[in-house]
Amino acid sequence: MFRYIYPRPSSIKKNRIMSYLDNIRTFVRVYELGSMSAAGRDLRISPAVTSSRISQLEEHLGVRLFQRTTRSLAPTDQGKTFFGAACEVLEAVENAEAQVINMTDNPKGSLYVAAPLGVGRRLIAPQVPGFLELYPEVRMRLRMTDRKVDLTTEGLDLAFFLGHPEDSNLRIRKIADVRRVLCASPDYIARRGHPQNGDALVSEGHECLNLRFPGATEFQWRLVTDQGPKRFRVAGRYESDDGDVLTDWALAGHGIAMKPVFEVTDHLQDGRLVPVCEDTPPEPIQMACLFTHRKRQDPKTRLFMEYIIEKISDVVSADRFGPGASA
Repeated sequence: MFRYIYPRPSSIKKNRIMSYLDNIRTFVRVYELGSMSAAGRDLRISPAVTSSRISQLEEHLGVRLFQRTTRSLAPTDQGKTFFGAACEVLEAVENAEAQVINMTDNPKGSLYVAAPLGVGRRLIAPQVPGFLELYPEVRMRLRMTDRKVDLTTEGLDLAFFLGHPEDSNLRIRKIADVRRVLCASPDYIARRGHPQNGDALVSEGHECLNLRFPGATEFQWRLVTDQGPKRFRVAGRYESDDGDVLTDWALAGHGIAMKPVFEVTDHLQDGRLVPVCEDTPPEPIQMACLFTHRKRQDPKTRLFMEYIIEKISDVVSADRFGPGASA
């Protein structure tokens, strides 16, 4: 005699709900990224599954959410309307899940974090092992780049940065105001002189080492004068999109670099780099972290953010350097 076992009605209902939420999540990522294939890669599913989920959602709603051709994909009016409501649904579910997970004090899953090269190498990466030791079910994916990143399209949970964000739709958590310094090697100063202020920097034609990446504007260094902050249009033949390359060039005597103090403290202490333009130092720059509204309740995001802030805030806001100083 064979016995057939059918799923219980409650299991069927649960599976349908979870499938529907998966379809909504897929729709939101397709809408945000503007591509089925990109959304599939982001969600770690195949293009066929991505397309199937969108079709199932459209069939359930009885409307077309996207106009699709072989070369383009664009949301319909119904898709645009559904997107806002879908985000609210997912945010409510994620907030509820986060509260439950937070109650267990056992965050899980992958954490996608971005940071500038200098910040990532010197401040963030050294703290990751300690955090993962505290939370063994979290997996860290750390991406380091001095280029501007897009949290939404690149699937990031959190991004550390220096400066001020342009995207007002993101949430920001300030860490500290970071002191910066203009510095050069003793060899450069012996050959080109020791500029005392921004005017000398420009009038004497000093070689300024600049961070440049696609979309960067013309070079102007904002320095603090007796009359307040002032922009100085500097020039130089050396450019890079890697801040550490600028440091290496400064150490080799090729020019003057503007650097966060914490990145060059060791070189300042051992005399390999010397501060210049002391009469008009650079304005401090804000260090902060960015995250999307949807990530604000994610416990692993919040816990990592708080962990890093506790570990590095004193370091990045240090205002002294030189023999015996700490940064």
